[in-house]
Amino acid sequence: MGATVVNAEAPPDLDQRIVLRDVSWEQYEALLALFGDDPPGIRMAYLEGALEIMSPSRKHETIKKVVARLVELYAIERGISLTGLGSTTFRRAAKERGVEPDECYCVGEDKEFPDIAFEVVLTSGGVNRLAIYEGLAVAEVWLWRNGNFEIYRLGPTGYERRERSGLLPELDFAQLVPLVEMQDQTRALQTFRDALRA
Repeated sequence: MGATVVNAEAPPDLDQRIVLRDVSWEQYEALLALFGDDPPGIRMAYLEGALEIMSPSRKHETIKKVVARLVELYAIERGISLTGLGSTTFRRAAKERGVEPDECYCVGEDKEFPDIAFEVVLTSGGVNRLAIYEGLAVAEVWLWRNGNFEIYRLGPTGYERRERSGLLPELDFAQLVPLVEMQDQTRALQTFRDALRA
């Protein structure tokens, strides 16, 4: 089993991660059973023998939380049925894929796999999360990378970059960017709520 350490001595505002190679599906399942579906302080992603174990930074968790709060506020204000599933572990043995998204949602009724997965990307390296989500047939993946949102919609040939969500088409991601970067989360939510009600 080989390992690649990515950002082992990362500054406190960057994630720490290690990628283990040649990990069998059975070994991955055994680790999940050992840690449970919500391992404390780590997230795992598995893609065809590569296992990424990541310890998210405070900055990562802050961005994840404020985006989740903003999206959920949007759904409430617009009367959209949105089921939040947090960082639930999703896996599909036949495709050798498993992941714990930062946040994820089902639009409308609850489903086996989420409609939307959200990931904060502060460091490079690691496993290809879009490939994992494609194998799980997640309709949209939203990434926060380099201070901006990237929206990917699953099409017949894989994920395609889009300007807007197909599931929440009126959600203006450009409007969210400065709110995500605000230091005061409560003020960011109040600002967004006021804009939605205007």
